[in-house]
Amino acid sequence: MALLTLLCLAGLYAAVHGQYLYDTVFNIDCGGYKNFTNKFNQTWMSDRFYTGGAPGLVSEPHIFEQEQEKTLRFFPIAMGKKNCYIVNVPEGRYYIRTFFVYDNYDSRKHTPSFDVSVEGTLVFSWRSPWLETNSRKGAYSDLFVFVRDGEATVCLYSIATDAPVIGSLEIIQVDPLSYGSSSNQQNVILVNYGRLTCGSDSFGPGFSNDTDRFGRAWQSDYTFSQSTAMKRPLSTRNPIKSTDQAHDYFPLHLYQTALTLVSIAPLEYTLPVDTRLDYMIWFHFAEIDPTINAPGQRVFDIIINGKNIHRMDIFKEVGSFTALRWQYTVSNLSKSTISIELNPVSGIPLISGLENYALVPMDLATDHAEVVAMRALKQSLRIPDRMGWNGDPCAPSTWDAWEGVTCHYNKDRTALVITQLDLGSQGLKGFISEQINVLSHLELEFKHFTRKYSSGTWPWIS
Repeated sequence: MALLTLLCLAGLYAAVHGQYLYDTVFNIDCGGYKNFTNKFNQTWMSDRFYTGGAPGLVSEPHIFEQEQEKTLRFFPIAMGKKNCYIVNVPEGRYYIRTFFVYDNYDSRKHTPSFDVSVEGTLVFSWRSPWLETNSRKGAYSDLFVFVRDGEATVCLYSIATDAPVIGSLEIIQVDPLSYGSSSNQQNVILVNYGRLTCGSDSFGPGFSNDTDRFGRAWQSDYTFSQSTAMKRPLSTRNPIKSTDQAHDYFPLHLYQTALTLVSIAPLEYTLPVDTRLDYMIWFHFAEIDPTINAPGQRVFDIIINGKNIHRMDIFKEVGSFTALRWQYTVSNLSKSTISIELNPVSGIPLISGLENYALVPMDLATDHAEVVAMRALKQSLRIPDRMGWNGDPCAPSTWDAWEGVTCHYNKDRTALVITQLDLGSQGLKGFISEQINVLSHLELEFKHFTRKYSSGTWPWIS
């Protein structure tokens, strides 16, 4: 099907605006046919902004608590290997959260293999067979990314002939300076490898009514904490200073709970990682134990992969009932986990939250003018769905380019450009758009022209 005309409906469909920094909020129920508001006061819109595919329903809708988890969109190979959601948004930084589920919706008992890209960069890979819990109940993934072309683009790419699936898609604009961002970090995607609330149940969208102005969901640390000593969760209803502030807007609830131990011992976590990437780890602390009322009473070393990185005294740094953040980047990993140890120096260690983000370099995109030209060519040539001309023609570079399209780096290696079109024997009907003049690096190979080129006119094809 032709690429949908995309309308910026953020103002109309944004979830309750007071929860977020900006009005640009899209909660898309993939495969869903109606708008609704859930019990957590999130507004969800019916499925839209897709380039192809068909709606589906999980086989056991009764086991899913949230309405948007019961439907999905799948993309048969007949509609091309690459299909996308493309949403018009203002340029800026975005939190993008996806939900993937299979639950034997097609009665074939075969979980699909496919890749997922965001803004032309490979970020997630699903391979068959999925873990049973992911297949049956689904799994969420999220990241932070800069959108510079006015379109938030999430694409799914079929492996072999499998049909990719997606259950829901959330796109939320956030502070561009969050997570220590600067101009030289805009070419990196932060992919969530663990966002933990310590000593607490999971909270945030889909878990509770607690507000997070970025829409982040915080997972309980229960399965990540490796400490052998008896754990002691702490909580308070007292206000915590320095929460919900620019540029990260970390929520109050995160710092109203914490995990410590009953006796003096190391507090330990193990985080799974991909050794090919570097990681940005954020530590969250708040001294919420009223018995700690002076510096030196709770002091511990932060040890990462066996290396003593930093000595922490929360009270000395900020006092009590005040949020404290500390960040560290881990590089050159040799194993598939990061070990974190809070080793006691004085008193018992304490932590409120942990975040671990893979630093994924953004792939080069196709030159924007050439993208516009290729879209015009897609329309004028009436390119069939089966050819998968969706999203960026050339990116990600790890995927095949659009069928019949060859790409290379431009001269200064700042973008990808179209260097060859070979569309012979495709049974195309239409004409070559004059936008093809923009493709200055192009070698053109068509077959069966109905008439020859003439000055200022492009041929029809039959």
